[in-house]
Amino acid sequence: MRIVDIREGSLPISRYADPGIPSGGLTTSLVAVVTDQYRDRRPVIGYGFASIGRFAQGGLIRERFAPRLLSATDADLHAVADDNIDPLRCWHVMMRDEKPGGHGERCVAVGALDMAIWDAAAKIAGQPLYRFLAARLGRDTETPQVSLYASGGYPYPVDDLAQLGAEIRRFLDQGYRRVKIKIGSAPPDQDLRRIDTVLKLLPSADCLAVDAMNRYDAATALAMTRHLASLDLMWSEDLCDPLDFSTLSELARIHPAPLAAGEALFSRAETALLLRHGGLRPDRDILLFDPAHCYGLTHYLQIIETCEIAGWARRAFWPHGGHLFSLHLAAALSLGGSEVNPAAFQPIGGLADHAIVLDGQAVPPELPGIGIEGRASFARLFADL
Repeated sequence: MRIVDIREGSLPISRYADPGIPSGGLTTSLVAVVTDQYRDRRPVIGYGFASIGRFAQGGLIRERFAPRLLSATDADLHAVADDNIDPLRCWHVMMRDEKPGGHGERCVAVGALDMAIWDAAAKIAGQPLYRFLAARLGRDTETPQVSLYASGGYPYPVDDLAQLGAEIRRFLDQGYRRVKIKIGSAPPDQDLRRIDTVLKLLPSADCLAVDAMNRYDAATALAMTRHLASLDLMWSEDLCDPLDFSTLSELARIHPAPLAAGEALFSRAETALLLRHGGLRPDRDILLFDPAHCYGLTHYLQIIETCEIAGWARRAFWPHGGHLFSLHLAAALSLGGSEVNPAAFQPIGGLADHAIVLDGQAVPPELPGIGIEGRASFARLFADL
């Protein structure tokens, strides 16, 4: 059982449905991991990508982590229990001789490759990823409905409130019942106007989450939290620097509704610090770690274990990303739900082409692996690799 080739490329992605709107030059990495296994006379190829919100990691993938996989022996990668590749063994091959700490962006490079390896393993088994993962962990494999929220709402350079309202109405027309918008890049009074614009379109305040993207300094975060505390929103996310645990703890003290954090933390060690010093409350707060950014699903499972030992339930986890991979993990691991980017970060964001969102819920595709092949515009990019 070998990995015989790894192809990598970078892709520009936009925060807006209209890619012509300036979006900060974001990119992501695509990887295709070619195995020595065949199905229907074609090699099994796993597809992975570096999620969204960070930048492409081509150098790290090409020069550091892919060579370790390509030089690994059959014994290094072969699953002991069945005739398949073992994602856990592959992960340890990639992380061989890596020092603790220094997570930086290497976690994103490893996460993209880890995703592709899980995709390949599920394809070799002929199962959708959520079923393959659930069986691997001894969990129930019944097809689950996953709760979703539609994410977007980035500030528009022109007619912000009108365009924001139109975007939210499109989400609701598509079957979503809960939405998340961005705050933090405009003055607080404009942020409050954005919130008010969206609340007028929703049946209740707990259908709206807001994400400040860690942009508030400590003083602004505290001032803004006093406004948000009276709104009873679904949650308020990333209101301060991700490592400013003292401010986060103070926010939790004065904010009775749920807070959300974790998207900008990438390891089990950082997770332990957040739980110990961030003041978060397991009975209400939300954990948003991005599995692809946290050294992949393999390490994400360790993060979940760390949180469960500290008293957190799986319903607190809503994985960041807004794409098919997060949907599979929410289904397989019985998490609280999943983010979806129906308009932003195309063609990565969103569900399969023919997915149905009914009353804010959906099921993962039944295609082998992640099911990227069921999202035609995305699958073409991997084919080009």
